Amino acid sequence: MTEPEALIPQHGGYRNLKSFQVAQLVYDVTVRFCDRYIDPRSRTHDQMVQAARSGVQNIAEGSQASGTSKKMELKLTNVARASLEELRLDYEDFLRQRGLEMWPRRDPRRQELIDRRPATADDIAEWVRKIHEGKSGRSGLSGRDRPGEVLAPSTASTSSTASTRPTYPEIAANAALTLLAVATALLDRQLAAQAAAFEKEGGFTERLYRVRSAAKKG
Repeated sequence: MTEPEALIPQHGGYRNLKSFQVAQLVYDVTVRFCDRYIDPRSRTHDQMVQAARSGVQNIAEGSQASGTSKKMELKLTNVARASLEELRLDYEDFLRQRGLEMWPRRDPRRQELIDRRPATADDIAEWVRKIHEGKSGRSGLSGRDRPGEVLAPSTASTSSTASTRPTYPEIAANAALTLLAVATALLDRQLAAQAAAFEKEGGFTERLYRVRSAAKKG
């Protein structure tokens, strides 16, 4: 026997969404990045942090709203997507205005970071240090490697290769851009799925009509 349709279906559960998890990581990384490299008194600092926060918050709010409004879920998910796009432009501007390299889409360092599946800002910090010191791919850190300090400005190196190494802010910004590419791709798929579900099933009004009709027939 077919289960009757629920008036308010299961909703929420946003913490299990991969898009939420990656957006939250972007937020944590952005807070740390801005504290290290952006003047805290500048509008850019606040705008970047708020854009990152908006991405996280709107994914969560959209998930919660989906129980009674698929339209609101779509709207809030799209706001999250737009916020992360704004943040991506800020990171690109940071690199461009300082004459730092923006890694191309197929740069192997981007894929390496994705393959590592970092879960925390400290994971990103550890990877940034390894890339800077040319230890990418090796396991473990030396005794002087402290992930919590990775995004701090580096001191001048006496190594002959120091001038050819990418700087910490360059690597950190590109790491954030890599995470943003993942988050926005996930949100694009999420929006497409939400739109398809809304088109097929309708919103709360249509569901209310179906549930009431079924109750009358029952």
